[in-house]
Amino acid sequence: MTDDMDLVREYAARQSEPAFETLVSRYLNVVYATALRQVRDPHLAEEITQAVFIILARKAGSLNARTILPGWLHRTAVYAAADVLKTQRRRARREQEILMQSETETVVPDPAWELISPLLDQALVQLGEKDRQAVLLHFFQKKTFSEVGRFLGMSEETARKRTNRALEKLRKIFSKRGVHSTTAILAGAISANSAAIAAPALLAKSVTAVAMAKGATATGSTLILVKGALKIMAWNKTQTAIVAGVILFLVGGAATVTIEKQHAARLEKIWRINKDVKTAVIDKLPPMVRMLPTKFGPPWVNYNTGSNGDKFAGARAPVEMIVMCAYNVSWPQMRFDCAYPTNRYDFIATLPHGNAEALQRELKAKLGLVGHREMTNMDVLLLRVVTPNAPGLKQAIFDKDDSWWSAGAYHTSSRPIDNGDFQSFACFVTDYFGKPVIDQTGLGSQRFAIEFRWKEKKWRENPDGMKQAMREKLGFEVVPTNMPMEMLVIEKKS
Repeated sequence: MTDDMDLVREYAARQSEPAFETLVSRYLNVVYATALRQVRDPHLAEEITQAVFIILARKAGSLNARTILPGWLHRTAVYAAADVLKTQRRRARREQEILMQSETETVVPDPAWELISPLLDQALVQLGEKDRQAVLLHFFQKKTFSEVGRFLGMSEETARKRTNRALEKLRKIFSKRGVHSTTAILAGAISANSAAIAAPALLAKSVTAVAMAKGATATGSTLILVKGALKIMAWNKTQTAIVAGVILFLVGGAATVTIEKQHAARLEKIWRINKDVKTAVIDKLPPMVRMLPTKFGPPWVNYNTGSNGDKFAGARAPVEMIVMCAYNVSWPQMRFDCAYPTNRYDFIATLPHGNAEALQRELKAKLGLVGHREMTNMDVLLLRVVTPNAPGLKQAIFDKDDSWWSAGAYHTSSRPIDNGDFQSFACFVTDYFGKPVIDQTGLGSQRFAIEFRWKEKKWRENPDGMKQAMREKLGFEVVPTNMPMEMLVIEKKS
């Protein structure tokens, strides 16, 4: 493995078939296993594997000498698989194809592996570069911590600590997806199963031959995969640079600084599309805390956190959203006992620690807003299930979510009923009825796809119709009651 890039340079310089064959033999199974975990179809996994090595052949001359090839191949396989899944979604067949059983005989995975394997590769992409490489080298390539340290330019003990920290980050990512485990269980499941899938015996020869020809003899579907993966790779590289640059520009100067319209448009597109890239970029930003009047126009609004949930960056965020980050409360747990600005803000907090407290200080310094907690009796709504498995409440198919609501409509493609944020169904009900909603559905962290509509032209115009539609389509009801709640009370301090 130490001569991976020597072989890449040998191939790039002399079109050496033995060099490329060696690379294929080393990493064929890794690429194939990565693809199969995501698409769950052996034939598609073979096509993705072929596409990845065609891309390697095309890009061999441009790869940096410090590239760690297993990580590069893994990321490329994830991009290629993502493009395949996107195409399947557009054809409305992804749900059925994800559930297809593999036609190859494989080792039966343990229960933990069955839960994490569909999420593993996307979770790995969310890690920082060295964290991801440490996990891939140690668990997928079976390298010792001493060997991992040599590849990453660090000591054996540092490599061990980085790998353990990366496992903890994976655990948190899985937990957000409703898969709860420990780092020890994760380590055991990944180590035992990550490289257990062998590619078909004849695939190595076909991969080498087609890749050596730069895809000239590839099938049309494989070339479409290559084109799609290359597009995603280029886009991710571009958007990472844009997000980092524009956020730094956004918060680096006085409030009078104006962002060029083209930068604002690019940031808006990135912020809407790719949560994983935003998380990775926020993790890498230098320490800073700022809150400025927004530079962006309606209708979009978004915010994000670092991979540990302890760093924040937001664009065109309402004051309530910044309060939620600063005080770690959900929407129903807040009460404003004062007038506050209704305009929007761009904000960021990326200190090594203490970002919530830093945002609290910003809210006090910029807007004079200070929060304290108190128990109080108040009118609330209890959200309950009256009809299990109602037709409008479907398990989510996708990991990524787009959520919105308006008069007579609520939509989400992948979100829990109540996870405390602005886009959850419980928050929507809170906003609609103007009372805190207590989730008593018992649905926990399960993610749902909801397309919920009723007859209404103006916001809050038909609450009875909304309740009836919610009962009939989602199987939910809201029950009014009065009960003590701990509330974050926001007051104005001079």
